[in-house]
Amino acid sequence: MEYVYAALLLHSAGKEITEENVKAVLEAAGIEVNEARVKALVAALEGVDIDEAISKAAFAPAVAAPAAAAAPAEAGAAEEKAEEAKEEEEEQKEEEALEGLGALFG
Repeated sequence: MEYVYAALLLHSAGKEITEENVKAVLEAAGIEVNEARVKALVAALEGVDIDEAISKAAFAPAVAAPAAAAAPAEAGAAEEKAEEAKEEEEEQKEEEALEGLGALFG
């Protein structure tokens, strides 16, 4: 993740995202640099419009948030239904047991 952050920091500063610049940022942060990861990052970002990617990424969580907020509510409702079904089952068992006792004194 720190490699991506280094690239974003360079972009934010208006610097070119090159292997040397990414390495310099990582080393300044005290991170041991993996040459292969730096090369892969720079190659992956080649030709990418970072501003556009950021704007699309910033929109995605806002869209996903309402769905994520609904999930706990749905889970709570399902839990309540399961609890109600369990209570009804227990009540039915009690009634059956009482009916059996009535037959003894009948």
